[in-house]
Amino acid sequence: MPTGEVFNANSHAVVLIPEKVAFKIKQTKNEIVCSTSGITVSVQKSPFQISYFYKNNLLVSEKNGFVKKTNTDSKETSQSETLEFNLDATEALFGAGARALGMNRRGNRLQLYNQADYGYETYSKKMNFSIPFVLSSKIYAIHFDNAPIGYLDLDSKKDNTLIYETISGRKTYQVIAGESWGNLISNYTSLTGRQPLVPRWALGNLSSRFGYHNQDEVTKTIDKFIKDEIPVDAIILDLYWFGKTVQGTMGNLDWDKDNFSDPKKMIADLNTKGVKTVLITEPFILTTSNKWKEAVDKKVLATDKVGNPFTYDFYFGNTGIVDLFKPEGKTWFWNIYKNLINQGIGGWWGDLGEPEVFPSAALTAKGTADEVHNIYGHSWAKMISDGYKTDFPKTRPFILMRAGYSGSQTYGMIPWSGDVSRSWGGLQSQPEIALQMGMQGMAYMHSDLGGFAGDYFDNELYIRWLQYGVFQPIYRPHAQEDVASEPVYKDIVTKAKAKKQIELRYQMLPYNYTLAFENNTKGLPLMRPLFFEEPKNQKLVTSCDSYLWGNDFLVTPITKASVTSTSVYFPKNNNWFDFYSDTKHEAGTTSSIPVSADNIPVFVRGGAFIPMIKTIQNTLKYSLNAFDLHYYFDEKTVTSNGKLYNDDGTTANAFEKGEFEILNFASSIKEKMVTLTLTTETGKLFQSDEKNISLILHNMNDKIKSVTINGAESKYVIQDSKIVVPIQIVRNKPTIVSLQIQ
Repeated sequence: MPTGEVFNANSHAVVLIPEKVAFKIKQTKNEIVCSTSGITVSVQKSPFQISYFYKNNLLVSEKNGFVKKTNTDSKETSQSETLEFNLDATEALFGAGARALGMNRRGNRLQLYNQADYGYETYSKKMNFSIPFVLSSKIYAIHFDNAPIGYLDLDSKKDNTLIYETISGRKTYQVIAGESWGNLISNYTSLTGRQPLVPRWALGNLSSRFGYHNQDEVTKTIDKFIKDEIPVDAIILDLYWFGKTVQGTMGNLDWDKDNFSDPKKMIADLNTKGVKTVLITEPFILTTSNKWKEAVDKKVLATDKVGNPFTYDFYFGNTGIVDLFKPEGKTWFWNIYKNLINQGIGGWWGDLGEPEVFPSAALTAKGTADEVHNIYGHSWAKMISDGYKTDFPKTRPFILMRAGYSGSQTYGMIPWSGDVSRSWGGLQSQPEIALQMGMQGMAYMHSDLGGFAGDYFDNELYIRWLQYGVFQPIYRPHAQEDVASEPVYKDIVTKAKAKKQIELRYQMLPYNYTLAFENNTKGLPLMRPLFFEEPKNQKLVTSCDSYLWGNDFLVTPITKASVTSTSVYFPKNNNWFDFYSDTKHEAGTTSSIPVSADNIPVFVRGGAFIPMIKTIQNTLKYSLNAFDLHYYFDEKTVTSNGKLYNDDGTTANAFEKGEFEILNFASSIKEKMVTLTLTTETGKLFQSDEKNISLILHNMNDKIKSVTINGAESKYVIQDSKIVVPIQIVRNKPTIVSLQIQ
């Protein structure tokens, strides 16, 4: 502990409970070495230095340790505290939250201050998520476990130094290591928490815009989706649900009965159609809002130094802000949510939670505005998550939020990338933002599909964004009113193209829901950089032109206009097959790929098992009693595995309660025989039905001599150059498919 400092045990990020572990201490005249089964810590006494090793390899070392500085400029004197580390000359750095800087963020000094960047495109140095977490291409990470604002300097002076700087707070950091990128991120999310499994409907198509002005607009929009047979699972209401105008009404937090005359009936009717209702909320209570007097009387607002509500002006009006760190503020705010949930509301959109404007002079129960600024959205999500656990313990929350902190995933936060420009530049930055945030535990980072800010009208851009949307976490077109975000309001041609993408999103629900389960249990990102596959390939360190969607899809978004071909690198461990044509691409090669207007380039890993269903109108119709299981034969991949997770899609902690089933798939190629083994694992409280599976074999139509199932010869058909084998699976009985090949 630095001289004169007091240990603060309160972490806002760490959820891992300390355990007693075996370790060895070795001491010499000038060194103390603490060795564990994981990281080894070396403390050099003079000159004092702490170094961290993993598997006998140096990860990182402190440079100057903890330093307290006095900063003086022409206006005022301030204190800052720093922790400095040595970097080697070659390592690339990632992390620091949501930014658009390029994948390797080394060379930047980045402010840790959550702040919206309206209309950003290809570059944004400061956005809604400032996370004090740095990852290195050497496959280690450092988490600075402290909430107040500050800076991360990722070697901006080019002297091989990493610096964490803050105004106050904890002097605590954690060093995380791992065998692989997946293992590293799994270790980090065991430290800061795993994302609860989202409700299955969250992976469907969500209708959203700024905004639906009245009950009639909401009903007519969903009815258009149903009439056009375009799948949809939720409709998201922006701020008109509580006010007729954008300005002056924030903080009403109750229905505007002139425009929403019978919200309970509206919600009930939507639920009958299989469509959830999601409402926007903000933490700002305007002095002109209906709840201002109540908020003042109940003392639930942040205050000034004499204890009065702290008020200030911003775009939406003169306002105070709910003090979420005060028990009374938390209880008051949650009771508003609780009342609306009891009316049938299915999910929440928390907006402006940076907070968008939060003057430094404001005071909360946990400190000054600057001390709690970066954990405000995080604590807001925690409030909602905790409220559900107490009052609606069987329900999985849907918590869409624009700002958060380290570990926000543990409260079920679904982040999005803010008010991105509706432009090609805006689209180009989205894969980087999502990939980086997935590496930082926030696996559901996504964008307003089609772009939000501006009136740029381009149907090619819209469709390319929706095509990318199929292979990223949340499918939610959203925009300002100038240009419609919903496909049902597009021209006939554009609507038809959008419909195909949304249908594909629903066909992939079994695969995507299994990804969500893997994220919940292991912390693995849904979107993964290619260097996860080849960590020593330096060319991939800065690349986000292509990425992995889960383990088995290679995706190359088209982010520029009028593209007719693009270069794609195919990772070396397997051959890859075009998702639309089955064309084979050799492992470890780079090819120029023709680009169609109908889809973006997508490839499937050799040996993969891809479960899919037929298109459904919404997840209320979801069933695995009959589904397709695609197997991609690849002579290079002699063994492979896959799985399919299933539960009711809504019950909180269904897996932990034993209310689930898992289908496991395995392949083995030996000489002229391909053996596919399908087994089931059923939770003790899950009633599993018999399943009729269409096993679809890719790249085998000219190779098959015979097919047997559990030793009995089976019939098969050839459809579209693929072999289709009908299979019935009975609970807890393995099924072995033997394919004799030529």
